[in-house]
Amino acid sequence: MTNVTFLLETLTCPSCMAKIEGALRRTKGVERAEVLFNASKAKITFEESIVQSEDLKKIIEALGFTVLGEKQKRQKGCF
Repeated sequence: MTNVTFLLETLTCPSCMAKIEGALRRTKGVERAEVLFNASKAKITFEESIVQSEDLKKIIEALGFTVLGEKQKRQKGCF
């Protein structure tokens, strides 16, 4: 699993937050998506073999929001 945090252009209302969260949660490969309204950040946990962070960024931007930056971290798994 991989975690990514996108810094978004300032969100203007809670419905913006819900719109982004809903679209990300419906995306195949996304395990968890949380949008922080006050911080204008989207935190996403996803399976990199199914979806890429660039795909997630495109989903957000297709909704009309601007992604200003990205921070990515891979989770270490147990085998």
